[in-house]
Amino acid sequence: MATNSDLHRRRGAAVARGVSNSTTIYAQRAQNAELWDVEGRRYIDFASGIAVLNTGHVHPRVVAAMQQQLTQLTHTCFQVTPYEGYVAVCERLNALAPGTTPKKSILFSTGAEAIENALKIARYHTKRSGVIAFQGAFHGRTIATMSLTGKVAPYKAGFGALLPDVFHVPFPCAYHGVSPQQSIAAIEQLFKSDIEPGRVAAIIIEPVQGEGGFYIAPPEFLRSLRTLCDTHGIVLIADEIQSGFARTGRMFALEHAGIEADLMTVAKSIAGGVPLSGVVGKAAIMDAPPAGGLGGTFAGSPLACAAALAVLDVIEQEELCDRARVLGTHIMTRLKAMQVKSPAIGEVRGLGSMIAMELVKNRRADQPDAELTRALVQAAAARGLVILSCGVYGNVIRLLAPLTISEALLNEGLDVLEAALADVTGAQMAATG
Repeated sequence: MATNSDLHRRRGAAVARGVSNSTTIYAQRAQNAELWDVEGRRYIDFASGIAVLNTGHVHPRVVAAMQQQLTQLTHTCFQVTPYEGYVAVCERLNALAPGTTPKKSILFSTGAEAIENALKIARYHTKRSGVIAFQGAFHGRTIATMSLTGKVAPYKAGFGALLPDVFHVPFPCAYHGVSPQQSIAAIEQLFKSDIEPGRVAAIIIEPVQGEGGFYIAPPEFLRSLRTLCDTHGIVLIADEIQSGFARTGRMFALEHAGIEADLMTVAKSIAGGVPLSGVVGKAAIMDAPPAGGLGGTFAGSPLACAAALAVLDVIEQEELCDRARVLGTHIMTRLKAMQVKSPAIGEVRGLGSMIAMELVKNRRADQPDAELTRALVQAAAARGLVILSCGVYGNVIRLLAPLTISEALLNEGLDVLEAALADVTGAQMAATG
């Protein structure tokens, strides 16, 4: 039987260095919020494959839908011989998207692919080229999407020239002293110093930044952004790839602000682990590109569509939006109690069950502690808990447990997190004297 160390040696010899691993745990099987490695060791999963498993690992409803689809059809390419599943997913997304404007959708395979095509649609609709994104944003690793991403290392460094006409402004974040008014003012200044608004096709924003550190865009800021885009004829793109599908306590995070985006990108938890993504938007904008201008060979595969329809049923029937709020309240309470005892936790923040704690030195926001964060990820894994780090400075722990997790398992995981934090902070104190 292969061991984790055996597989890691094989990985080093066979797999390109550019793809990294948070841990050296090699998963063999999983169920709901638990997974087991090739050596049979059990782990509680607070990562969900980076927010992909809101409905948990191998949910029986999703598995049954995929099994049935496998006996009927696996691929034809929607552009060649279309099928009902693709149409049905688009119908569901159109109905779920925030706002009353008539919607249309198109499906793809990855989040980056959805972002790329949202840009194409916005550019074709406006006949403009400029795009404004935010510092700390993460929108993907392709040339275009890493141009939008607001973090240099490791996503941009060394990869050469990026997409032109992309500009970044500060994301509002009270913890780091950036107000919504300052962010809007930065865009207005951009219009004066770098690009006129009449050349801007789109502003793209994550309602809750993912890789950037789980900073939450204040509702008043999103409403101001909507007004600014309306004033200048700019397409507002909401990147809901990580925050969508009940994670924040609403189907989409944008609903907390009560506004409607022009285009919205979705992926990750849409299909319970099967690659699927999409762009949902106002029908008049979505229909701007001509037939044949958009698409992809594997985009919206029959298997992915079957899984997505089952996932959407599970979210509705198991009331996972409500569940996210209940779980989130409990997690926030536990983390804030840890914060009282630990000067390493600078801030605890979250929306629904999209929750993070920022690790710093001496409770100071201007002293990020990336070293402690890396140590905590490894210490938690050694104790049987999978967690993720994020943030521009690599000092944020994000918690993304499946929304189907039991209270007992959630508390067990939080107990492990607290013990691991005590371990690494104690070791840090001992090392510094």
